[in-house]
Amino acid sequence: MPAPGQRAPAWVSGGSSGIGLEIGRLLAAQGRPVVLMARNGARLEAAAADIRSGVSGAEVLCIPVDVSDRDAVAAAAAQAVAAHGAPGCVVASAGIVEPGLFLEQPLESFERQMAVNYHGSLYLLHAAAPLMRDAGGGQIGLIASAAAFFGIYGYAAYAPTKYAVRALAEVLRVELAPDNITVTLCYPPDTDTPQLAAERLTKPEATSVITGGGGLWQPGAVAARLVRGMEKGHFAVTPGWQVTLLNLIAPLIAPILRWHQGRVLRTFAK
Repeated sequence: MPAPGQRAPAWVSGGSSGIGLEIGRLLAAQGRPVVLMARNGARLEAAAADIRSGVSGAEVLCIPVDVSDRDAVAAAAAQAVAAHGAPGCVVASAGIVEPGLFLEQPLESFERQMAVNYHGSLYLLHAAAPLMRDAGGGQIGLIASAAAFFGIYGYAAYAPTKYAVRALAEVLRVELAPDNITVTLCYPPDTDTPQLAAERLTKPEATSVITGGGGLWQPGAVAARLVRGMEKGHFAVTPGWQVTLLNLIAPLIAPILRWHQGRVLRTFAK
């Protein structure tokens, strides 16, 4: 249980770098004990040291875990509860992206991205939500993508995982509201993270042109938007005017977006 005056613990998957690390930093600054989860133990410890160096008195627990492993996530949740009690805030930030063309990517890439991006979020929240309900409520954060608004060339393996996360968030928003659990879904544009660096290794040039309109955000700025949205109980967090516009009118402008992609692709076919 939290000490008197201390906020309930926060769990953050994908907490060793990028947006997840910055979310952990912000939640630690709120006075929450923070549990960081990611696959690489050494990177987790480095992330925890980074948070402690910048947040006085920060309490950070590192739990190495592969979020695509259901049993491993359940064990990590049990370890986190044993250390700090039920979470009051859970952010599923772990994710990967491997762009490529449908006819060229192996099925293993499709399966791997779904396992981490969707199932990794599902397993964490399925373990955490009953604990939050029994403790009186809390906040859930999920990470989608602008690729969850409309089909984007080069994201046949990635986009469906984020559509699935979006759908999960929509349902949890309704089902968990009676238990005083709010759900916030963030749609980050391109963000300067190690994941983006890895994505660029296989990202088709046309995909880069199509997705380049949202600019390049810093992970701290995206994390701040998400944490603020969670605190206010907002459902959708859309950094940048482009993503905000997509969230509002994507179904209406989908034909225009498809035409734009077609125009870009025709330039690469010449």
